[in-house]
Amino acid sequence: MQVKIQPSLRMGTVLLLFLFTSEEACAEFIIKSVDLIMQPSDEVQRSTNVSLKCEAEVSRSPGSHLNYKYIFYKDYVKLNTDQISATDGLYSIPDVRVSHSGKYKCALSIKTETKESRVKDLKVKGLLTPVLKVDKLTLTEGDDVTAVCTAEGETGFLTFFFRDGPEELYRKDTYSQKVEHNLTVTKRHKNMFCYYSINLSGSLETSNNSNVISVDFQELKIKPDIKVMPSTDVTEGDPITLSCSVNMTHQRNSDLIIHLIHEKNTMLRLNMTQEDYKVIAMANDSGKYECISKLGGVHKSSSVNITVKELFSVPVLSIHPAEVFEGENFTISCQISSFDSEEIQRNITYSIFRDNTIIINSNNYSDTAGKVTNEEYMCKAEANRITKESQRVLFGAKVLVSKPEITAYGPVIVDKPFLILCHSENGTLPIIYSLMRNDITLNRTEVSDPHEKAHFLALISTPSDISSYLCAAENNGRVKMSERLHVTVIVPVETPLLTVVPVPGNIEEGYNITLICGIPKGSPPISFMFYASNPTPIHNTTVQSNSSSFVLSTVNREKSGNYYCTASNMAGMSMSNIVTVEVSWAKWKKALIAVFFMLLVALLVLFIMIRYKAKRVEVNNKESVWSERPPDQDSLELPNEGDVEYTEVVHPQPVDPTRIPLRKGTDTVYSELQTSQGDLEHINHQRLLEYAELNHDLSEPVD
Repeated sequence: MQVKIQPSLRMGTVLLLFLFTSEEACAEFIIKSVDLIMQPSDEVQRSTNVSLKCEAEVSRSPGSHLNYKYIFYKDYVKLNTDQISATDGLYSIPDVRVSHSGKYKCALSIKTETKESRVKDLKVKGLLTPVLKVDKLTLTEGDDVTAVCTAEGETGFLTFFFRDGPEELYRKDTYSQKVEHNLTVTKRHKNMFCYYSINLSGSLETSNNSNVISVDFQELKIKPDIKVMPSTDVTEGDPITLSCSVNMTHQRNSDLIIHLIHEKNTMLRLNMTQEDYKVIAMANDSGKYECISKLGGVHKSSSVNITVKELFSVPVLSIHPAEVFEGENFTISCQISSFDSEEIQRNITYSIFRDNTIIINSNNYSDTAGKVTNEEYMCKAEANRITKESQRVLFGAKVLVSKPEITAYGPVIVDKPFLILCHSENGTLPIIYSLMRNDITLNRTEVSDPHEKAHFLALISTPSDISSYLCAAENNGRVKMSERLHVTVIVPVETPLLTVVPVPGNIEEGYNITLICGIPKGSPPISFMFYASNPTPIHNTTVQSNSSSFVLSTVNREKSGNYYCTASNMAGMSMSNIVTVEVSWAKWKKALIAVFFMLLVALLVLFIMIRYKAKRVEVNNKESVWSERPPDQDSLELPNEGDVEYTEVVHPQPVDPTRIPLRKGTDTVYSELQTSQGDLEHINHQRLLEYAELNHDLSEPVD
């Protein structure tokens, strides 16, 4: 049957939900405090029911409905609980265990606001006493027994221990309440028990010991019996028989294995139940022998000491002399230091071997040292079926030093130190090298590394000195001399001389200038560089000669300046003198300038003459005007007392009637006239008279 919801009822429900949500959203509240209460106490015994109560004090607006959410924590980890819409939160821990001990707190969350309580410690006392059980109490040595340790109802991370008195048998970490362990019984366990512990935030709580169980067992009688025939004290060459046995008549298991071991854990026989161990006694067979029987996981052993008397000592091989050079004789001998009796000494036979091949049946061998004799040698001594070998000796004849080779390291430059190297390709080390100059020994050094060369410091003052050096190599008193040293010697360049052609001072524009840079001494190849008033070279070249040149073509005045050159080779560089070059104008430019100046001077003279004549014409014109017009009265006024008056006097000149009248020559006569007022009229009259006399012979003024 379907229930129909009326539209009006549906709308009412929605309205109520809306009002409820709006009321909750608008509600005002304050979480004032949160407290955690432990009941019945914060320290209880195990199996107690504990309640954690979270009490909160909240202030809120009247009529508001709030959702409370309580959260509980143990050791700061959130517990799996969620309680909503309750006035007080409650978290129960029934039947508590020690593992419930820890730090607890709670929190109240309303909407987006959360407040926590203070942390409180809960301590639970009393771990359960575990119970130990075994599946068998009586068993045979080597049998397995299953032991079970149980702490029923205990929780947490536990560590179980199995012990037999002070001896720990087994331990295991687990969250389980029960641990099983299979134990192989090899002895009687009279005080077997178990216990467990739990770690609580750094502190370890340990339970009481469980019940004690005594496990009895029946020992396996499998200890072996060891026998030595004929005796434990024998002499080299005597036969020895060792036997190991176990009486298995009353044993229930026949899977028995017996091992025979010599001292230092040397396994002689894997299973002595099948056969005995037989050997011819040797001196190194002395020592402890042990029989070990094994049945399942059970081991039993017996031992015996055997002493073997030495029949004769181990032979010693020696080579004389100790140092042998190729071509020299040497002797090999094989000797023993002790023997059981003189009869044994007479019966001892010797053999000498080279590279495992017999070379002589004797205790002495002689030969000439060479590459063939450089091998490993050993010898054998034998008596009464006893054979002993000596230690192996590696023989190598020393090699006389070969003729040394003398070389120079790096470039050899006059008056600069350099290294001389001496080395012999063959020769037994150490080798003593000597540097000699002609017959004089300059230095000595010893070399002990086959890849090392002797180093000597040397100096020469001329290239020919290089051939005076040679070296000597010596070992075993034998000396070999090298050839004389022959290497290329580099002579440093001397100060170069820069020559300019043509000679500076005679260089005109349009000419070619040749710069020649030469040095008195220097080993080629030589690099020459030419410079002109700046550090950047204008030309460089490398030649095999002691000089080089460079041509400046069709120079102009811009090529004037200071010129120098440098010369360099592997020994270094040197700079020349500085030559100043002055490029003068070309001859046609000089002639053009001279003509120009002469023309300029001529024009200047002509200008001066024209100016002068122009002034003369102007003066003559003024004189003519003055002659035609007698001076008027105004002009005859007397000057003041003390004035100076200048008068121009015209002298009469002879006139050629056939020519145009010439201008008369004039001389200027300077007269100083001092007058007084009383003589004024007399002076005027006198001046008129003088004027008439001076101009009486001129009919008219001259232009």
